[in-house]
Amino acid sequence: MMPSPAQPVHVIVMGVSGTGKSSVAEALSRELGSRFIEGDALHPESNVQKMAAGTPLTDEDRWPWLDLIVEAMREEAGRGGSLVVTCSALKRSYREVLAGNGARTVFVHLAGSRELIASRLGGREGHFFPQALLDSQFDTLEPLRPEENGFTVDVAAPLDREVEEVLEQLPRYSGDSSAETTSHS
Repeated sequence: MMPSPAQPVHVIVMGVSGTGKSSVAEALSRELGSRFIEGDALHPESNVQKMAAGTPLTDEDRWPWLDLIVEAMREEAGRGGSLVVTCSALKRSYREVLAGNGARTVFVHLAGSRELIASRLGGREGHFFPQALLDSQFDTLEPLRPEENGFTVDVAAPLDREVEEVLEQLPRYSGDSSAETTSHS
């Protein structure tokens, strides 16, 4: 378990659909003792219906959703708490909005090949996101840049190894150590 920082730290587990954001975030939440929020649960019903119908979301569709996530993070930070949140956070502009939440924010980008992620989506049941929208997410995705506070984890590893890697790297980005963030792995 990571020592508690002096200020709240929100961890946003990001990436295209099918990377395992929810599984990684739930495990991180338990390990860190932070509350977990499933970002998809905050989508307005109109967004869910649009995606379920195979229509990609626009920026205009996403802004209100991102605002709801930021509001939840602000409320938790106001109570002195930290969150682990799932959110695709595909564009840098979305991440800039998400980072304005009243706490230090670390982005954990779960990344993998289109083929691997497509195979995962093909085997997933009970989720509104159809495999047909995967290409639109990859087309929209802007990977983390060096100046953003976060790092990338390869989803080809088993879940426990992914979580272990996040826990190993997180202190450098959360303000819990003196290590600086100069590159992404």
